[in-house]
Amino acid sequence: MKRLIAGLGAAALMAAGCGGGTPSGSGSNTVKVGLITKTETNPFFVKMKEGATAAAKAQGAELMSAAGKFDGDNASQITAIENMVAAGVKGILITPSDTKAIVPAIKKARDAGVLVIALDTPTEPQDATDALFATDNFKAGELIGQYAKAAMAGKPAKIATLDLAPGITVGKLRHDGFLKGFGVAEGDPSIVCSQDTQGDQSKGQTAMENCLQKAPDINLVYTINEPAALGAHTALKAKGIDKDVLVVSVDGGCTGTKAVKSGEIAATSQQYPLKMAESGVKAVTDFAKGGKKATGYTDTGVTLITDKPVAGVAAKDTAFGLANCWG
Repeated sequence: MKRLIAGLGAAALMAAGCGGGTPSGSGSNTVKVGLITKTETNPFFVKMKEGATAAAKAQGAELMSAAGKFDGDNASQITAIENMVAAGVKGILITPSDTKAIVPAIKKARDAGVLVIALDTPTEPQDATDALFATDNFKAGELIGQYAKAAMAGKPAKIATLDLAPGITVGKLRHDGFLKGFGVAEGDPSIVCSQDTQGDQSKGQTAMENCLQKAPDINLVYTINEPAALGAHTALKAKGIDKDVLVVSVDGGCTGTKAVKSGEIAATSQQYPLKMAESGVKAVTDFAKGGKKATGYTDTGVTLITDKPVAGVAAKDTAFGLANCWG
């Protein structure tokens, strides 16, 4: 999501709700592809747009892009869908900010014959879109949960979960995956604090400060993404306990992967926005040229990144992570 960092993307939407495209041709036969991301400021979505731009150029298509003004800006995403349908796109790729509220607008687009593919974040229900190209977010959480369990080496855990926000599937899937990987259920007494961060670094710091006031003996922190993890690290360092607390996260951005290398984050699950975008654009152009519809869920991959591997959990080191990171 930030991937999931809240930010201002006022320039992301023009008066019509769509930003400039990347025309690779002209005339009525040019396939138009829409891309709507949560924001334009989050490096995850910047990389996604770069991938879509390059893929559209390679396919001889025209990319129309738009984004919310902030993470959670459903109204701007609805406007963008309406404007793209009116402009004649053959397909829309979307990372939905509000996974339920966006569904009626998606239905209207599909009823108009537009292929709609969710990238990164599934809608609720998932089959509200024709297809989903995304990380297995449950698996991403499960991997770092398994890693954390092994890294704690039997030491009793005092866990803080720094989550996303209510009602967003990505956040719930990662949170639930972490709990399964660690081997605890929701409400387990080892979970001493849970706070929402919106995936934002400053909010992550505040959340960690709040958790430390509630439970000063926290020794394990799960975070929804790396900005939240870096915020948590700042709070932990201010208390002089950053070396005593294990921090695990999800995303695999370049900044986050560097934080794994430096030891601020113990491990992260890396995902691949470039692959999501490239696959999405190809699916739309295939549909436009041959009528073949993408369907169902396509897993775009996840890799555990750490320089301190543990037995029983497959991982790659930060050299691999930095070679494949984004942002």
